[in-house]
Amino acid sequence: MARLKVGVLISGRGSNLQALIDACAAPRFPAEIALVIANRADAAGLARAAAAKIPAKVFAHGDFAKRDEFDAVLEATLTEAGCGLVCLAGFMRILGSAFVRRWRDKLINIHPSLLPAFPGLDTHARVIAAGVRFTGCTVHFVREGVDDGPIIVQAAVPVQTGDDADTLAARVLEAEHRAYPLALRLIAEGRVRVESERVIIEGHKAPHGIVVNPAD
Repeated sequence: MARLKVGVLISGRGSNLQALIDACAAPRFPAEIALVIANRADAAGLARAAAAKIPAKVFAHGDFAKRDEFDAVLEATLTEAGCGLVCLAGFMRILGSAFVRRWRDKLINIHPSLLPAFPGLDTHARVIAAGVRFTGCTVHFVREGVDDGPIIVQAAVPVQTGDDADTLAARVLEAEHRAYPLALRLIAEGRVRVESERVIIEGHKAPHGIVVNPAD
């Protein structure tokens, strides 16, 4: 069976890109990264792509007069590379509605909260300010709203006494590095479908037990 070809869009350090690279390096993993695209020439993730010998391109969105012109270049480049799925991995650029519709159910994102709670920016500081006991990350199909779309995988992380935004972010990032490769594998195995804006996963197994925070 042919491996699913994936395009990964980045803007920064590319730690989730690295998690996907590491997963795809396994011989039996059902997906491969065909292309990395950055919208910033100084994105550190480009070095990760180079180290893994993955083709990479840079398209600075500021070089385009209109959003749809930038999106059109992304579309053409991803299609030329044969990508069947696009993963947003810290891509700090809102994609236009036409692009999102074109890649409907073939475009996924990871967000550092348990969506639909805490969409948008400054997530960890907002989590701490709200006093919630659990946060985490969410991999979801992308829709036109910000951090909106059917949820594929979530990972929960307890908020610890004394956490600040940085310490919490570090623990959530560890969860992201597990959740994103899992979501990619499930999709590439053909186990994921969307029905009425809800993700159904063939052979889905939920964890057992109850986790309480504080523990006592």
